Amino acid sequence: MYLSRFLSIHALWVTVSSVMQPYPLVWGHYDVCKTQIYTEEGKVWDYMACQPESTDMTKYLKVKLDPPDITCGDPPETFCAMGNPYMCNNECDASTPELAHPPELMFDFEGRHPSTFWQSATWKEYPKPLQVNITLSWSKTIELTDNIVITFESGRPDQMILEKSLDYGRTWQPYQYYATDCLDAFHMDPKSVKDLSQHTVLEIICTEEYSTGYTTNSKIIHFEIKDRFAFFAGPWLRNMASLYGQLDTTKKLRDFFTVTDLRIRLLRPAVGEIFVDELRLARYFYAISDIKVHGRCKCNLHATVCVYDNSKLTCECEHNTTGPDCGKCKKNYQGRPWSPGSYLPIPKGTANTCIPSISSIGNPPKFNRKWPNISSLEVSNPKQANVCDNELLHCQNGGTCHNNVRCLCPAAYTGILCEKLRCEEAGSCGPDSGQGAPPRGSPALLSLLAALLGTAGPLGI
Repeated sequence: MYLSRFLSIHALWVTVSSVMQPYPLVWGHYDVCKTQIYTEEGKVWDYMACQPESTDMTKYLKVKLDPPDITCGDPPETFCAMGNPYMCNNECDASTPELAHPPELMFDFEGRHPSTFWQSATWKEYPKPLQVNITLSWSKTIELTDNIVITFESGRPDQMILEKSLDYGRTWQPYQYYATDCLDAFHMDPKSVKDLSQHTVLEIICTEEYSTGYTTNSKIIHFEIKDRFAFFAGPWLRNMASLYGQLDTTKKLRDFFTVTDLRIRLLRPAVGEIFVDELRLARYFYAISDIKVHGRCKCNLHATVCVYDNSKLTCECEHNTTGPDCGKCKKNYQGRPWSPGSYLPIPKGTANTCIPSISSIGNPPKFNRKWPNISSLEVSNPKQANVCDNELLHCQNGGTCHNNVRCLCPAAYTGILCEKLRCEEAGSCGPDSGQGAPPRGSPALLSLLAALLGTAGPLGI
C-alpha cells in the first residue's frame, strides 16, 4: 500500500514539475503557422511565425568531387593502413564492391564494422599537390542548426578550408580555415571559437584545434554552430529569446548560418612529419567516413513543412505566400508587399501574412520594407522600424517603450524587449543575487502538491 502511494506521489510530482519548467525552455519552437481562436465575431484564424523542424540535411544533398577522377580504385591501387603507415597492402578497387570507396559512403548509415568510407587516390604524383574539392548542394536555401561534423578515416588533413555559398555555387566565401600551422598555411594567427564574442562571432578564423596530423584517435573536424549560438542564448542555449531576437534584427547574422551549398577543400593530406616520405607515398590520401549537416529549409517563417519531391526541397507555404522559400505573395494576395515572418514578439512571433489585393480601388498602397537597427553586432542599416509599441511588440517584464525605438528595462532585466535577466549575462544569477531564475511554478500548484502530500500520510518502510 505504501509503495503504491509513493509511486502515485512520484507521478504527481513529475506532472507538476513539467508544468513548472521555466518559460525560456519553450521559447522558439515556432511549429504552428495558425490556430483558431474565439472572438466576439466568432472563430477566427490567429496567424503566427512558423518554421520546419531541424533534421539531417545530408539525406537531400547532391555531392560533386573535383577533380572527378580523384576517387581511388580506377585503376586499382594499394594504400597504407591507418595507424600503421608501413603496412601498405590494403587495396582499393572500384570494380569490386567490397574494395570500392565511392563518394556516397560519406553519407550512408554509420555504426557498421568495419566502417565504410570514401577515399581519394594516394599522393603518388608528389610533389604535385594532392587537392580535392567536395561540394554539397541542396538546390535550396537551408538554415544550419547544429555543428557541421566531418569524420576522417585517414589522418585529418594538414590544410583544409570549409566554404559556403548563398547563390547555388556561383560565388563562395570561407567559413573556417583548418591547419596544423595557420600562420604558415594561411598567414593567419590561430584561434578557436572560444576566442570569439558577440561582437566578433562573424569573424572567419583559422584553427589548429582539429589538425593533429596522422593519429588513430583523432578523426573529427567540427564547424561549431552551437558555440556561436551560445554567445546569444547562453552556454546551455536556454535563452533562445535572445538568439531569435538577434537573428530577427541582424541580416548578417541570419545569412552567416544560411547556405545553399557547402564546399570542403582538402589542400594537403596528413603528413605527421616535417618531410614527406617519398618512398611510401601510398600512406598519404584522404578518407572520409561520415559528414553530418543538420538544419532546416529556409521558408522565411511562413511554413512548418518542407517536402522532398523529384530530388528537390520545397516549402509548403502558409500565410498566403508562395515560392520555393515562401518568398513572395500569392496571386490576388498582394495587398501589401511581401515580408518574411518575424520571431518577435516572443513566443509566437509575427506572421506578416499576405493580404488580399484591393483591385477595385486601383493600385494598392505602397509600403516600405523596414529593418530594425538593433544589434550587439553593430550592423548598421539606413532604414529604421519600430522596435517596440503597445500593440504587437510589447516590452516584457515591466519594461516601457520609449519613442518606439527601445525598451526602458527595469534594473534586473536587459535585452531588446527586456526578455532576459541581467545577471544571466554576467553569469551571476543565484539565490543571493536578488535576481534568481524565473519562478518555476505558481503558489497554487505548490499548495496543491503540499495538500496531496499531507493527505497521503507517512510512507513508512
